[in-house]
Amino acid sequence: MSRAIIIGATSGIGLEVARVLTQQGWQVGIAGRRQERLQEIQRTDLNVVATQQLDVTRPDAPDRLLQLIGKMGGTVDLILHSSGIGYQNVNLDMERELATVETNALGMTRIVGTAFNYLAERPDHEAHLAVISSIAGTRGLGAAPAYSSTKRFVSHYIECLQQLCTIRRLRHIHLHDIRPGFVRTALLADGHRYPLQLDPHRVAEDIVRNILRGRTVITLDWRYRLLTALWRLVPRWLWVRMRVVSR
Repeated sequence: MSRAIIIGATSGIGLEVARVLTQQGWQVGIAGRRQERLQEIQRTDLNVVATQQLDVTRPDAPDRLLQLIGKMGGTVDLILHSSGIGYQNVNLDMERELATVETNALGMTRIVGTAFNYLAERPDHEAHLAVISSIAGTRGLGAAPAYSSTKRFVSHYIECLQQLCTIRRLRHIHLHDIRPGFVRTALLADGHRYPLQLDPHRVAEDIVRNILRGRTVITLDWRYRLLTALWRLVPRWLWVRMRVVSR
């Protein structure tokens, strides 16, 4: 039976992916900050076989990830990092900016780097390592500076790890950069209006399907693939003069 670990599985996309995988018969281990929420999810789904309280901003997060892998028997087929925060922050509130960098950049590096090293030491077992980034990393978005910047960092980091696999001949690790558009989760419940919102369960189904098909960069959905393609055509001097913001 296939085994997966989801970091950031107590809500949002991570929770929906966990649900999709358990429905497909996977054994799933979940991690998140809220222990009571983890236990609640496990009680409602028998295929959630292990939980681990884990805060990606804490130095002990790598050890806690390894503990969860141990609870899964030491072998996993998929590790998905879905922890992240974000704000529209046109006033450039420093507390929000730094919290976003701590979670989305440093926290992601702690977890994904640890997962990569663990998988690298087991060349006899093929595995997928996937990270939720965002279309917000495609171009700099002035309405959400830290969020947009950290999501670009995530995508760049995964690209670097792909090249590192080539350098080290690690053909058994398959990396995936998942770039959703606006998904109807609690992250968007900030009083702003967001267009083209996606259903979280359908997004999760698309994520699982595309990972198993071996897609490296997964932009969801087709409307956002078109939108980001158009964004890339806009020259920098014009882009920075545009008002890209949700009300």
